[in-house]
Amino acid sequence: MPSLKDLKNRIQSVKNTRKITKAMQMVAAAKLRRAQEAAEAARPYAERMTSVMAGLAGSVGQSAGAPKLLAGTGADKVHLLVVMTSERGLCGGFNSTIVRLARAKANELLAQGKTVKILTVGKKGREQLRRDFGAYFIGHVDMGEVKRVGYSNAQAIARDVLARFDAGEFDVATLFYNRFQSVISQIPTAQQIIPAVFEGGAASSLYDYEPSEEAILADLLPRGVATQIFTALLENGASEQGARMSAMDNATRNAGEMITKYTTIYNRSRQAAITKELIEIISGAEAL
Repeated sequence: MPSLKDLKNRIQSVKNTRKITKAMQMVAAAKLRRAQEAAEAARPYAERMTSVMAGLAGSVGQSAGAPKLLAGTGADKVHLLVVMTSERGLCGGFNSTIVRLARAKANELLAQGKTVKILTVGKKGREQLRRDFGAYFIGHVDMGEVKRVGYSNAQAIARDVLARFDAGEFDVATLFYNRFQSVISQIPTAQQIIPAVFEGGAASSLYDYEPSEEAILADLLPRGVATQIFTALLENGASEQGARMSAMDNATRNAGEMITKYTTIYNRSRQAAITKELIEIISGAEAL
């Protein structure tokens, strides 16, 4: 049984921890609002751009003039996994769910005899993947100094990925991130960005394009890659703050329960000590 002093110190320690988790919860809540607004504002643009490219891709099909970013290299041997996580922890299972999805995909590809390369964005994902997949790392993007994600951050990542594709370093690139749904729900997502994949893309006969569809796609597809990366960064940002807010809320409530528990133990121990002293005093008086 710990002493009264130990219990008192423990209660004070938990109270200090609760102050920290409560402050972090409030900060995450403030950041979440901005991050959520940014993510939701980017979705219509990304969806509309994808729709336009899908229509163009449906017209071009697999013609000889189709851009390489659409047609691919003709092989499916080397896969680049772009794993996006946070720079900081204390956000529940946010990073673990992304890493788990990326790890499962990497193991699946390796089992099929494919070559895997990993580009990490964010420190936490790199730390979790290093032990099992460190040999497959080809690059890292540090976002620690970025206070607010901008399109320029996505462009820098996109330029790196596109340069590697043009150099023939991989055949297929896939993004891994969390799509924001709500404060308590983030959806781990794997999205292929190279070669471009469009669902429901159909040829459009309503428009005549000048220049040709192939020329327009050749210009739009690199922008599309940057837009997809930017959207993923924004979704990840909102998901991170939502997960952190939820985790800190749970931690604050757990700290309150621990304080109540230790306070009860402290009071019982203190009462027992007082009772014991009274019994000793009474027994000593009776002995006289």
